[in-house]
Amino acid sequence: MDYREIDPFAEGFFENEDAEIAERIGLSLLRAAPFIKIEFDRNIMPVVDARSHGFGGGFSYGMGFNYEGDGRDDAVAAHPEFKDRIMENDSKYNRYKAAAHDLPRYEKYSALESGHALWGGGWPGHSNPDFGRIVNLGTDGIREIINKYKSINTEDSDWFYRGCSYTLDAIDILGERFRALAEKLAAVCEDSDDKKRYEDAARAFSVVPKKPAYDFTSACLCFWMIFTFDGTDSPGRFDQYMLRAYEATDDRDAILDALSRLWECFHDTRTWNLCISGSDENWNDMTNGLSYDILRIARERKYETPNLTMRVHRNTPEKLWDEAAETLASGIGMPAIYNDEVVCPALEKIGIPPCDSHLYCMNGCNQIDIMGKSHMGLEDGEVVFAKCLEYALWDGFNDVTQRFESIPTGDAATFTSYEQMERAFMRQLDYITYMACEAANMCQQTRGLYQPNPLRSCLIEGCLERGVDYRNGGPLYNHGQILAEAIADTGDSLWAIKKLVFTEKKYTMAQLLDALKANFEGYDELYHDFSHCEKFGNDSEDVDEITSGIVNRFFKVLKRNHTYRGGVYTGGCSPDDRAANYGANIAALPNGKKKCEPLIADSIAAVPGCDTCGPTSHINSALRYDHKNCCSGFIFQMKFDKKVFCTPRGKEAFKNLAKTYFAGGGQQYTATVVSPEDLLDAKIHPEKHKDLIVRVGGFSGYFVELDEGLQDNVIARSFIDMGV
Repeated sequence: MDYREIDPFAEGFFENEDAEIAERIGLSLLRAAPFIKIEFDRNIMPVVDARSHGFGGGFSYGMGFNYEGDGRDDAVAAHPEFKDRIMENDSKYNRYKAAAHDLPRYEKYSALESGHALWGGGWPGHSNPDFGRIVNLGTDGIREIINKYKSINTEDSDWFYRGCSYTLDAIDILGERFRALAEKLAAVCEDSDDKKRYEDAARAFSVVPKKPAYDFTSACLCFWMIFTFDGTDSPGRFDQYMLRAYEATDDRDAILDALSRLWECFHDTRTWNLCISGSDENWNDMTNGLSYDILRIARERKYETPNLTMRVHRNTPEKLWDEAAETLASGIGMPAIYNDEVVCPALEKIGIPPCDSHLYCMNGCNQIDIMGKSHMGLEDGEVVFAKCLEYALWDGFNDVTQRFESIPTGDAATFTSYEQMERAFMRQLDYITYMACEAANMCQQTRGLYQPNPLRSCLIEGCLERGVDYRNGGPLYNHGQILAEAIADTGDSLWAIKKLVFTEKKYTMAQLLDALKANFEGYDELYHDFSHCEKFGNDSEDVDEITSGIVNRFFKVLKRNHTYRGGVYTGGCSPDDRAANYGANIAALPNGKKKCEPLIADSIAAVPGCDTCGPTSHINSALRYDHKNCCSGFIFQMKFDKKVFCTPRGKEAFKNLAKTYFAGGGQQYTATVVSPEDLLDAKIHPEKHKDLIVRVGGFSGYFVELDEGLQDNVIARSFIDMGV
């Protein structure tokens, strides 16, 4: 056996230790391409498994090059003849692994992260490469781009272009292997339909990926090969870059067959965000036949993935709204709907021109990217507002971990005005935000130095044109996104302090602090007053002003911080599945939240169950934020009773509600459509509700697979009275 079959990535990487890492990664991919595991999955779609292979695999590729270095003992036991080689490479793996994982572990940051106040960096992040470059140009077309710009840029970038070229050569090898494999499988396949699919695949891979796809089937095959090679992240504006091949296909059955098989692949791999529709810079609608086909198959299959999003604007056809309502009625919690009229101006405020702002899409749960032109939507970090308030109340002390973690901002018991209290909170918020940005930048720099990404550099505009890697500022736009959590909990708490302590003077700060320290035990009247104080989500101007004010401060501070990649930080709110865990690590708060209770706000909306004045009031509160300051997903989610929503009048009421929200300046709208009885019964009899889907943060998930804290969070959200 050739050692390359055991550790295919290592040969190209370690043979060229004097070269730049980006070039070495390209050589590694090229050397590994003949040995990387490939297969046609159950859907007869081509899958590239670019993880570690064999026993000695110390590297892997998926959303970027990764250093692993595990499996040494198993490798030696299985291949003792290569013991010396395995041991030598293992030591090298560990050296690169240590460098690539040199994430922020300095004392100040580490204490804040373990105290659940923030996180910054620490993972590769999502992205939206332009897979249309492969589908519509082929690797030969991308080589033309390389040849054009390597002659323009200086010789200092030759190594970068060589790394990209080696990567394209590796992709061509994979395509040729798939052609041979398809021919082999077609020859032995007994099922006539599957045999034809293998024959179609063999014919397709005699053209793609070197040349453009010629129909929708060849486009889907080419897309899925490169998508799995990249790491099955986010397809982005799939209905736009696949449109040429879609419209070139006359056979409707072939289109539906390819889309159906691809949808199964999306579900099997937990594919992230696929975006449809939207406007161009002149507000022309970009909806097409594929947009409608995607909505139809999503509601027919009723899967929780991919995370389907839809863009709307002033010229969105009513038919698309109707199809979206029908799809939401299926109970999958999708599509999430985004408002071009808010997102595009927000992006333009940070320097992205209309010709590109209208190309935005989502990745991961709901982070915003410019399709094939940016590295800005990966989730760089998170700041927990309620933890900042806890630090302000206890002068930098964490009442859960029982240690000092943040900066001192004064003894809150001595505060004589609300302004002092708010100032202490803002200082904590500013500091925690800065620390999240600093940590994210450290991670970005480390990954840029040790884990460049020649594959994505080939698929994102700016990289080849500038001769700069995807992770080092190559894309046209390199902004960052830090997310805010527990917003409403914090606004509610600050308002309660202002009203009950400093305006009405019913309690002192010392009394409040004593009650919080006791987790409200023995303070029944105080607990009643603070927990029943006005809450965000009920169109209360006073509490809404405070809540929106702290978010505006957060966005302002973020934009003062620059990313390592060469942009500015912006913000959003997308708790993913972390909301309940944050709640479980936050002390008692003045809004009535008790110590370590998991229930906190899981979007920009009210704390679940605290919106008691109906949907119009809730919307009015949410619209007091300035959504045009937000360049990441700003999640606003509501819960609807399925038996009401699924009526014609219910769907019409939903559309009117969403349009009202968007007309008022809302950025994003998400609906969970579910039976209240099913939610409660699913906790008792989960085996009966395995297909029950709800929205969690920025994605859809199976209710019975959520932890109990998240389940309770979903249950606590108010059902919307649609007046039907």
